[in-house]
Amino acid sequence: MSASLNGKLVVAISSRALFDFEQENEVFEQNDDRAYMALQLQRLDLPAEPGVAFSLVKKLLAFNQASADPLAQPVEVVILSRNDPVSGMRVFRSAQHYGLPIQRGSFTRGQSPWRYLKPLHANLFLSTHLSDVRAALEAGVPAAQVYPQSAHAGDAYPFEVRIAFDGDAVLFSDEAERVYQSEGLSAFQKHEQDKAQQPLLAGPFKPLLAALQRLQKEGTPNMRIRTALVTARSAPAHERAIRTLMDWNIEVDEAMFLGGLPKGEFLREFEPDFFFDDQTGHVDSASRHVPSGHVASGVSND
Repeated sequence: MSASLNGKLVVAISSRALFDFEQENEVFEQNDDRAYMALQLQRLDLPAEPGVAFSLVKKLLAFNQASADPLAQPVEVVILSRNDPVSGMRVFRSAQHYGLPIQRGSFTRGQSPWRYLKPLHANLFLSTHLSDVRAALEAGVPAAQVYPQSAHAGDAYPFEVRIAFDGDAVLFSDEAERVYQSEGLSAFQKHEQDKAQQPLLAGPFKPLLAALQRLQKEGTPNMRIRTALVTARSAPAHERAIRTLMDWNIEVDEAMFLGGLPKGEFLREFEPDFFFDDQTGHVDSASRHVPSGHVASGVSND
């Protein structure tokens, strides 16, 4: 019987998003991949330090502990990397060192690996390469550019996967954001108040939120998922966002309507394993406190 990823929550992740390869990447950026390969081979038995998305991956994989049958395990993490196959050995050894049961990976030696997302049926792609993230989003895969300088997740919630999402252009379409950018705050508030009963169209990360809710419902007694909507919206524009989630039959645990306040300090208190936003200013603010990624979609990224 052939292996299948159907029905699983599949996270594809680059090696730099999972592990701290910033020192090695400085060599790679000098356009000397032979020197980079030699350095990685030299450090083959030295486990890489955890990277920005390490906590997210470790906690998601913990959902598999309830089943010893690989076919019944609900989460799959796959390395999708511009690394070469030699360097890939260090990636797998580092994963093994930390007890991460990651078995699959594609290593493309400098070429964009995003084209392998479709056969993986990926629910999420995390990479430090903006061009790969853009290509994935255009192909319909939820994707974010990981900021390597982001703060790492804390350890206060070892049995909860905590994920925070922006609303417009992330969970929702950028319809309302376009009104705000072209006509201003008052027009935006009126537009959203007038359309409060009309659900917003889906944004690129709706499928991921839906998949996380399915994973939560299938559940394990040892792990749970806690989600938060963290948006610059404020009343009265809050209602359309909430009603949209209700129309989708998707729940979030927390909703923060911040009315333009910087998001970073609120996220610091929520302590997510990862935060997704479409605007680089918000990601910059958040990354000083929590693991963060840029969703390069919508009018702010045209």
